[in-house]
Amino acid sequence: MMRCAFYRLVPGASSQVLEHHFFTCAGKVRLNNLIARKGTPASAGLARRYFQKNLLTVLESSTTPVTVTEIRQYLRANNISFHDGYSCLHVPSPFTLSKANNLFIDKTTGRFLCKETLVEGTWEDFKDSMELLSKEKCSFLNPDSVDNYFGDSDSEDGERHFNNMEVTRIWNKAVWLHDLEEEDAQLIKTMFSISKITNATLKKFGVKCFQPTKSLVFPWYSPRDATVKGLKLLSAVCQDDTVSYIETLYPRPSQYQNLFGLSVLGKKDTEVVITSRETDCLALHQATGVTTVSLPRGISCLPPVLLPYLEQFKRIILWLGDDLHAWEASRIFSRKLNLKRCSLIRPGDNQPGPLQALNLGLNLNKILKNSLPASHKSIVSFRQLREEVFGQLENAEQVAGVKWARFPELNKLLKGHRKGELTIFTGPTGSGKTTFMSEYALDLCMQGINTLWGSFELNNVRLAKVMLTQFSMLRLEEQLDVYDEWADRFEELPLYFMTFHGQQNIKSVVDTMQHAVYMYDMGHVIIDNLQFMMGLDQLHIDKFALQDYIVGAFRKFATENSCHVTLVIHPRKEDDDKELQTSSIFGSAKASQEADNILILQDKKLASGPGKRNLQLAKNRFDGDVGVFSLEFNKATLTFNSKGKGKVKRVSKENEPSPSSPSEKPTKSRPEK
Repeated sequence: MMRCAFYRLVPGASSQVLEHHFFTCAGKVRLNNLIARKGTPASAGLARRYFQKNLLTVLESSTTPVTVTEIRQYLRANNISFHDGYSCLHVPSPFTLSKANNLFIDKTTGRFLCKETLVEGTWEDFKDSMELLSKEKCSFLNPDSVDNYFGDSDSEDGERHFNNMEVTRIWNKAVWLHDLEEEDAQLIKTMFSISKITNATLKKFGVKCFQPTKSLVFPWYSPRDATVKGLKLLSAVCQDDTVSYIETLYPRPSQYQNLFGLSVLGKKDTEVVITSRETDCLALHQATGVTTVSLPRGISCLPPVLLPYLEQFKRIILWLGDDLHAWEASRIFSRKLNLKRCSLIRPGDNQPGPLQALNLGLNLNKILKNSLPASHKSIVSFRQLREEVFGQLENAEQVAGVKWARFPELNKLLKGHRKGELTIFTGPTGSGKTTFMSEYALDLCMQGINTLWGSFELNNVRLAKVMLTQFSMLRLEEQLDVYDEWADRFEELPLYFMTFHGQQNIKSVVDTMQHAVYMYDMGHVIIDNLQFMMGLDQLHIDKFALQDYIVGAFRKFATENSCHVTLVIHPRKEDDDKELQTSSIFGSAKASQEADNILILQDKKLASGPGKRNLQLAKNRFDGDVGVFSLEFNKATLTFNSKGKGKVKRVSKENEPSPSSPSEKPTKSRPEK
């Protein structure tokens, strides 16, 4: 059986981003979502033709991103009427006879969706469709005829049919809760804390129970014909008196996803509340009667493909949860939805998540009235900061960021991985910087941090092989029989790769990062390394000034997009027996000044033996803690082990203010105003 490497074209990418996937060539080839999502008959042929036509161009060079100005100019030049919406341009669909503006073009990416036929694709696909319409000299293009014109592959048809069969099988086997025995129904409701949700509400939203796994089944209905196109199963796992929940999506998110509650929306509704959990959506609608929908992947991502379904609303309230992660996601998502129409529910003691608020008997209508506008002209006093400051004090662990599972010693020093920061990482040539960074990022990605890798020195196939080895902790070349199992699990991670290799222009790289943040809500971008953006076409510019500009661009990107950027910079050439310092970072002092964190992989004087290195935290803007701990490299699994091996050596901080009363402990209760 031959195994190949395959790069998947990401829709609408500026400086096209491609995803790396493995597949097996054995009769049936799994081609996941070339350009158009699965289940979209009209755009599949267009997607395949565009992919084949532009594959080499995309791999070798970047393309100029489309702008909303260019989209408007094209529409006017072709006498296509359009309406300017919040996130999209509304135009008449060439796939229907209706004159209504039921096709939506994303202002940021140019990607389109026809809500009536569910035809979708890139901006190039849209222009191809217009060209075909002109050649055929007809008033509209039938989706099936478009597909026949460009052809379709048996493999795509087969996989789409298999996914539809799986969704249908689970849906038909699931039962309504009101059809269960009263004792069984009450047990299910208790497991998911929805005892106060009535059977009428569950029926209205189409919620069923899948008895083999005692899971709740939440359907995604097709806006076209109200058929079930996808499912989310929520399962409860009880362990040590605690209950955790596991979500399973059918089919995979890359193939189909939609808004839960979409089928309940009215065409004339102008206000909606967006939640991150389906159970919150049910509770909120039952308690208030307001229009509610739930995001398919919670606070991790708001896919732009869903924006057309929210265009009809003049006001959107985001109530995504009861912690700082939900608050941060609310602010990020509101940018996509248009800040002017968005209001946010700030987490707090009296404003938990909707389901919890219902169970506590709180007034949900009152909480909705307390929503805050997402856009503010300015902050003029501490009063407007007061609640946010208290929230950070009350949730210190969440503020510290996501913890590493593989590097507990790093947590002791750096406290966690936080969005909006810039980390500079350096180390001697050949010390294993890329190998360590791949595991460092993989650790976070496995915990749900959407990650984009930009490896300019190591090609994506080799990088993916390293990360897959670190992920499986196995020498897969010696156990090929389990390769597909681990590759399938690895493929589920929110991990993406840029296709740049060698010297690149900083603008192209930042454009790609910007696109990835918009499309996939990236929380972490790794750039390996800065020297590859100081290309030959910049010889007339002072190299230190150019590096300062590049560092400043990444600093600005991290801050404005609330995305953590890890930037690898080679050190200056120094004697082999010297330890690296902050001053060892190549270039001027701007890199160390702009950085929130500086990590140094020491491989010389501090190393205590073969295969051992030390990781030094030389700067920590979050709380000032710095120090060093040892790492032991495992060549078989390409991993660095710090668990219980290396003791953290902290560096004392001079002139650190001591607390006025050391015996006092912070209280978790809210002080009276």
